[in-house]
Amino acid sequence: MEHDGTCLLIDLGFTVKETEKRLRRVGRSPADVAAVLVTHEHGDHIHGVAPFARKHCVPVYMTSGTYNSKRLGHLPQLHVISCHESIFIETFEITPVPVPHDAREPCQYLISADGRTLGLLTDLGHVTRFIEEQYSQCDALILECNHDVKMLATGPYSARLKKRVAGNYGHLSNEQAASLLTKVDLDRLQHLVIAHVSEKNNMPMLARDEICSASERWSGKLWLADQSDGLDWIDLA
Repeated sequence: MEHDGTCLLIDLGFTVKETEKRLRRVGRSPADVAAVLVTHEHGDHIHGVAPFARKHCVPVYMTSGTYNSKRLGHLPQLHVISCHESIFIETFEITPVPVPHDAREPCQYLISADGRTLGLLTDLGHVTRFIEEQYSQCDALILECNHDVKMLATGPYSARLKKRVAGNYGHLSNEQAASLLTKVDLDRLQHLVIAHVSEKNNMPMLARDEICSASERWSGKLWLADQSDGLDWIDLA
């Protein structure tokens, strides 16, 4: 995300080479990145954080629990944050939101600038009332639609992994994500991005159908974050 020349990355699961390639695709370079925000310590979210930060001298922000997982290695510019206090990075106000997930101290983020707010909400097992309140006034929302309940139940995962994914500290189903949309201000929401869609336990069409059924009166734009292709810039007017 970017505002007034300040560019932020949230999580970084790719190699440095792949990250540099993806930055070029959207017209940016590592020198443009002001900071990396980390949500939690699972490998698909942190694999490239430390190598990228070391190579390009980029500050990294995360909770104490995430850092104390000891999975990141040396970080040249580490900023430990609280899940319960907003921080400022140049033009952005960033509000961490604690979420229920099977990590040490996971959080998601609300990022605000110029009176507009982007909400990132992935990697959580259920939506609490606090989360509903925090994400009720977003102008754009990146929302996890990880799995379809039936596909997960009949899919290739082991019984233990199915229980983890579907549990209260796992990932949001299409139905859970859709339910959240009945609690937020859809009149304010301009853009909704479906994200973190499982390749084995979901299909984009199923996620779209569930989201659309919960937001029939919504007139904003619906996007799908593809793992391979990502997204182009979305202008939050």
